[in-house]
Amino acid sequence: MSTKQRIIEAAEHLFAEGGIAATSLRHITSRAGVNLAAVNYHFGSRDALIEAVYARRLQPLNMERLRRLDELEATGRPISLEDLIRAFIEPVLRISRDQELGGPLFIRMLGQSYTETSSRFERFFTGQYREVLERFALALGGALPALPREELYWRLHFMIGATAYTIADSQLLRLIAGSERPEDVELTLARLVPFLIAGFQAPVADCMPTATPRSAAF
Repeated sequence: MSTKQRIIEAAEHLFAEGGIAATSLRHITSRAGVNLAAVNYHFGSRDALIEAVYARRLQPLNMERLRRLDELEATGRPISLEDLIRAFIEPVLRISRDQELGGPLFIRMLGQSYTETSSRFERFFTGQYREVLERFALALGGALPALPREELYWRLHFMIGATAYTIADSQLLRLIAGSERPEDVELTLARLVPFLIAGFQAPVADCMPTATPRSAAF
């Protein structure tokens, strides 16, 4: 393993265990078995290292989502709501179960990132997800033409939240149902997709105007 890869691997584990704010460069260099000069040489700064760690996982995830959406749009036929939902959530479900793609470690790291308040980090995440969210919002709007745009954004936000909770390492399922968190992706999709379809197709409530949510984008 190269020095650069050792640094990234060490940082990923530490971010997953304790979050970014609690992880110093000294912690990372100690775990990677390198000196500070190596971090500066390969990344230039702590912020750049943080971005490299997340980009290694986020870029392939979002590229796969866009690839699936491209395939659906290339048919020239109307795209079903089910196909759009599966194209968005299946890639991250598969990553969450695949150790070679980061697996539970990456999911914990993403969870830790939600407590971070750095404006630079927020801009980085926004950049990573902008195209995916914009294109899926447009496609979902095409599949649900009667749904007001602001309501669509809220439901996209809820889909992301439901997916994030599904892949999180939670003990709640065991508490509720007396069973382990399901590991089979197809079984999880068979349960989650109909739930999300029903949510997107639910009647719009007659209530006060709402603000567009800022979504945590799994």
